[in-house]
Amino acid sequence: MTKRKMSEGEPVLPGSTRRRDVLKVGLLAGAARLAGTLPAGARAEVRSPDRGRGIAEDDPSNIKVQREIDARRVTDDELLFLHQIGIRWVRLQFGSEDAPFELIRAAQERCTRHGLRVYSAVQTSYQSPALQLGLPGRDKDLETYIEFVRSLGRAGIPVASYDFQPGGTYLTATSEYHDYTTREFDLDFFRANMEKQRFDREFSADDVWAGYTYFLKAVLPVAVESGVKLALHPDDPPVARMNGVTRIFNTYEGFRRAEKLAASPNWGILFCVGTWGEAGAGAGKSVIDMIHDFGSRNRILEVHFRNVSSTLPHFHETLPDDGYMDMYGVMKALREVRFNGGLGPDHIPALAGDEGRRAGAAYSLGCIKSLLRRANQEVG
Repeated sequence: MTKRKMSEGEPVLPGSTRRRDVLKVGLLAGAARLAGTLPAGARAEVRSPDRGRGIAEDDPSNIKVQREIDARRVTDDELLFLHQIGIRWVRLQFGSEDAPFELIRAAQERCTRHGLRVYSAVQTSYQSPALQLGLPGRDKDLETYIEFVRSLGRAGIPVASYDFQPGGTYLTATSEYHDYTTREFDLDFFRANMEKQRFDREFSADDVWAGYTYFLKAVLPVAVESGVKLALHPDDPPVARMNGVTRIFNTYEGFRRAEKLAASPNWGILFCVGTWGEAGAGAGKSVIDMIHDFGSRNRILEVHFRNVSSTLPHFHETLPDDGYMDMYGVMKALREVRFNGGLGPDHIPALAGDEGRRAGAAYSLGCIKSLLRRANQEVG
């Protein structure tokens, strides 16, 4: 399912960007072009470190640029690499295995030794079909996740990220896009060749809402007591029904319903820019409108900063400056609502010879940092 390359001179959607624009004059110049302030061919102004930056990068009110790491397998060399490229925040991923307090604390202290602070953490027992669909045995998985939230509170880690998308299919192919390897999703191909009923019966929206309500009523009070906020990720891909299961977090209305159900400052969103970009008009609000809506109520707790080639029914994931969305506009909107949580790349494409995705991570994080600096200059 490899798609053709864009030819030189082919029109680009308004607000989209090309990687070569960033590479011509450096990341800061690329950010200026994304902002529409530097004409093509112009040289970037080199500013001194103390002039024209807006707020300081480490100001508590600034966005916290972060990288997700595997808390069980990350090496000291990888942690050093992150510090070397200017990253000071991380998101810990523990997978589906139990993550007792001692393991969390050890991972946190190890990051601290490398000059890195932990903003959020993920432990995926919440992804249990029993828990999300209200099947027998769900309370065992629920208690595992509740204990994880308690442990985050003890460690002083402020955000627990989770999703609620049972029965989904994440991709239809891993393919080449602009010469790098990345995730592809083609809805027509999925419907014709891959979709099948995943469980022994179909599940309606009411079924999934019942499962989410049960989860929230059990976990949210513990989160409040522990000083932890719960950040909900949207359905990816944002398709209304997959494999016999209705999905409830792929539109604006779904998130508004969840917000009202929670009625707590400890409930919020892991705002995945890429997923919302995949949805397009079908989501009910644009990426920018979602930021201004939920951000104005301090509901955006964390951000996945990723671009995509196009909206459904078919898309590739791309590097931040290589898709159809105006990522500077996204960053600027986040600063306008005074978002100050963790923000980092997700699903980084594979570049040639890039063991561990270090080059892709550095490129993506460099783009993010330059866009943030430009937004700080403009917004303050």
